[in-house]
Amino acid sequence: MKRTLFVSLLLGGSLSACMPTQQAAPQPTATVTPVLYKASPSVARGGTLTLQGRYLGGADNSVVRLAADADGTGGFVFPKTSVQSWTSSQIVLTIPANAPVGGGWVFVEVDGLQSSGLPYAVSQ
Repeated sequence: MKRTLFVSLLLGGSLSACMPTQQAAPQPTATVTPVLYKASPSVARGGTLTLQGRYLGGADNSVVRLAADADGTGGFVFPKTSVQSWTSSQIVLTIPANAPVGGGWVFVEVDGLQSSGLPYAVSQ
């Protein structure tokens, strides 16, 4: 009896090790580059900047970079507290008191993908 139980356990364990395990099907991930096509006119610190475009993500997975150079490096990243509203097609921000004054480019980065840039200047 003990021998039969031992052999059963031994074979049962061996067979279960040969069974394929179920794995979740990989989820397709779409990566779409965000596009900016319009920025509101220049305003001073404390004013409102509205950006319009497509595939702009959301406040949780995206950032807005201001006063960057033409290839999108450097510049000022808007803090999350500056966001008034954010949809996939429009971002409304308050320009903070510590934002740089002057011209540069504005970009949106969504999950690490950088948008097209638009020239923008914070006035005094």
